[in-house]
Amino acid sequence: MLLGRHENLGAQKRLPRQLLLFLLTVLSLLLVIVLFPMTDSARGQAVALLGIVITGVIALSSTTFVANIMAGLMLHVVKSFNPGDYIRVGDQMGRVTERGLFHTEIQTEDRDLTTLPNLHLATNPLTVVRGSGTIISAELSLGYDIPHKLVEELLKQAAIQTRLQEPFVLILSLDDFSVLYRVSGFLSEVKSLITSKSLLKKNILDVLHEHQVEIVSPSFMNQRQLQPEHKIIPRQDKKQPATSADKETRAEEIIFDKAEVAAQAEGLRAEIEKLELQLSELKKTRKAADKEDYEAIDFQMQIAEQKKQQLSAELEKLMQNGEAE
Repeated sequence: MLLGRHENLGAQKRLPRQLLLFLLTVLSLLLVIVLFPMTDSARGQAVALLGIVITGVIALSSTTFVANIMAGLMLHVVKSFNPGDYIRVGDQMGRVTERGLFHTEIQTEDRDLTTLPNLHLATNPLTVVRGSGTIISAELSLGYDIPHKLVEELLKQAAIQTRLQEPFVLILSLDDFSVLYRVSGFLSEVKSLITSKSLLKKNILDVLHEHQVEIVSPSFMNQRQLQPEHKIIPRQDKKQPATSADKETRAEEIIFDKAEVAAQAEGLRAEIEKLELQLSELKKTRKAADKEDYEAIDFQMQIAEQKKQQLSAELEKLMQNGEAE
């Protein structure tokens, strides 16, 4: 019943209620044993039997069941990530769609849902992409005949076209036949992480080819005998518009639809909690205030209550649409 009355609560918000329900179940069993008419010796044996059963269950499932519960509690307390965040654990990467008592669900780049045990998250290195922004990069090799200053300038230009802030270029290695460069920049809108990575590579190709800088590997050059004046650059179609980040945002909308709903729902729940706290404070203030201040306080409470109802309706509609999809 405790869970059924709060259908709009996410798995993370239901976690304390699940623990409370479990504790109430154990206490109810103890209460039944105490109140049931029986001799003291029989009651003592029943309590001992219940204790043995609970201890046995915990002992038999401690490696998975209890361990996942403890890991889930730890992740809940630490709050290293929230629904909608990008996380990476080993080979798994995606956006968080749900946090539960036993597992965490993520939506991968294939739009599939992957369930990760909380114990796995707690015992393995966990990378969380910060919502305030992250650094994205792209690497490529170019020949020694191209001045590195020119390469750095062009790569920064490509990063700026991708709308990356404060771009910088690093030389990673000096190989036998080429120089390995890495261009990086700060991406403030992490929701377009995948699209921006692809867009950065597209812009690198466009910028280098526009400035007659060919991108070829040493093996490609060794396999074909080319004249020095021959450039391996594709022809530019002037009819096609330039690549724009605004036209590429559809990829994340398709891939991370459930994760986006989870992120929006988490934001609405946070706003509702703030309003509930505000209403509670206003009620306390009203009790201690003079009668002439009642009207102003009641007006503030009315506004907060209306806003809360509006957000609750938006949350309910969002959850219904998410379940329908």
